[in-house]
Amino acid sequence: MSGLGRSLVLGTCAVLLAATPLPAAFADQSGPGCPGSGRSLRYLVVFDRGTPEDAARGQVGAACGATKVYYPQISVGVATSVAPDFAARLGPGRAFSAQQVRQDDAKRRALPAVSEAPERDRSGEQWDLAAVGAPRPGSPDVVVGVLDSGIDPAQPDLARALDRASSAGCLTGAPDTSPGAWEPTTSVHGTHVAGIVAAADDGKGTTGVAPGVRVASVKVLDDRGYVDPEAAVCGLMWAAAQRLRVVNASFSVDPWGVSCVRRPGFAVVREAVARALDYATSQGTLTVAAATNDAVNLSPSRPGVSPSGCEELPAGLRNAVTVSAVGRDGVKAGYSSYGLGVVDLTAPGGDRGDCVLSTVPGGYTSLCGTSMAAPHAAGVAALVASAHPDFGPRQLRSALFRGARPVSCPDDYDLTGDGHQEAFCTGYTGYNGFYGHGEVDAAGALTAAAGG
Repeated sequence: MSGLGRSLVLGTCAVLLAATPLPAAFADQSGPGCPGSGRSLRYLVVFDRGTPEDAARGQVGAACGATKVYYPQISVGVATSVAPDFAARLGPGRAFSAQQVRQDDAKRRALPAVSEAPERDRSGEQWDLAAVGAPRPGSPDVVVGVLDSGIDPAQPDLARALDRASSAGCLTGAPDTSPGAWEPTTSVHGTHVAGIVAAADDGKGTTGVAPGVRVASVKVLDDRGYVDPEAAVCGLMWAAAQRLRVVNASFSVDPWGVSCVRRPGFAVVREAVARALDYATSQGTLTVAAATNDAVNLSPSRPGVSPSGCEELPAGLRNAVTVSAVGRDGVKAGYSSYGLGVVDLTAPGGDRGDCVLSTVPGGYTSLCGTSMAAPHAAGVAALVASAHPDFGPRQLRSALFRGARPVSCPDDYDLTGDGHQEAFCTGYTGYNGFYGHGEVDAAGALTAAAGG
C-alpha cells in the first residue's frame, strides 16, 4: 500500500463460468414482510460450499434481496436489498455490507505531482531496479493482473503492455469488460504499480522489472481509496477465469478503516476473500500482496479460526505471497507492516521521501509504500513464469523464496534516535518477520527455478 491510503489495493467459456450475472427480473423482493422502498445496499453473501445457484438465489430472495452475481465455484454471491435487516434475515455470519459499515466521508487523498518528461530516459533514477537485479526481458505470453485502481491505456510506457481483453472493472462485485469500468479515474495508484511490473525498456521514461510481459487492468480500488470485499472477490475470480499467471494485490480489504481491533463482519469477509484466493491459486494464479502501511505486527489469517492478533486481507492469507517494504538502505521502512508467518519477501518500497519512480497518467512520479514493494516481487514472478511456461503457483513461490537474498533482523531498529525500538524482528537470517525469506532477486529466482 502506498502513501495514498491504506487501501492503497481463457476464452469466453471460462469467463462465463467465473461468475453468473443474473437477469434484471430478479429485482429486490417485495413479498410479504419485505419493505417496498428504502436505501439499497450491496452485500457480500457467503453460502455453504456446494450451494447450487438456484438455492442461493432462493435464500437471498427469501431474505428480501436480489442476487446480482453468483460465483458457484466458491459459493459466494453479491446481492442488493432495501431491507435494513437483510443480513439478519439470512442468518448470522452470512452477509456483510461495506456500504453500510463505511462512513460516508471520503478517504480520498490529494493526487501526487506528476513529472511530465516522457521523452527523457529516467531509468538512472530507478535505484529499486538495481536492488532486485532488474530489468530483465519477459514474455508477452505472461499476463500479470494488476488488481488496483485501473491502468491508463494512454501511458506511453504501458500502451503496448496493456492486455485489454483480460481487463475488467470489479467495483460492483461483477466483472465489467467495458473500458470505462477498468480505466482509472482519479487515482494514479494502479498505473504506478503496473509500471513497476512492466513499463517498456525503450530508452524513454521508466522501465519495469519485467519489460515485455503484459498487464491486465482489474479495477478493484474505488475513487475514495477503498477496496470493498466483493470487488476483491470479483478481481480474484476474474484472474482465475482468465488464467492469469500472476496477480498483484497492492491493497487491503478494510472498509472499517481501522486495523488490529474488533471489526464487525470480518469473519464473513475473510471467508469470502480466502475462498476466492484459494480458488485462483487452484487455477494457476499466484497472488502477490502488499503487507500494508500500518507498521503493525501482522498475524496469519485463518478462516474458520477465531481472529488472533492483527489480521489483514489478503496479506495474512496462506496462499498470498506477502511483501514488506525496504528503503534504499535495505532496512524495513518505518511504515511497513511485518509479521513472522505473514511476510514472505521484502522489496524496495522507499522511505523518508526517497521513493520509487514509476508511471502515472500523464507522466511519472515517485511514491513510497508496500504497494510499490509488491509489484517488484510480482515482476520477478512474471520473469520466472516467462522462462518456465509450465510452472504453477507452487513452483513460482518456491523460486521466489529460494532465490531471495536473506536479510538478517537489524540489531537496532531505533529509526527516530529516541532510544526506543520502533518494532521487534523475530526469526533468523533465513526467515524472519521483517523480511521473510529475504529481498526478492531476479537472478536468484531464475537460477533457483532452473534448478541451480
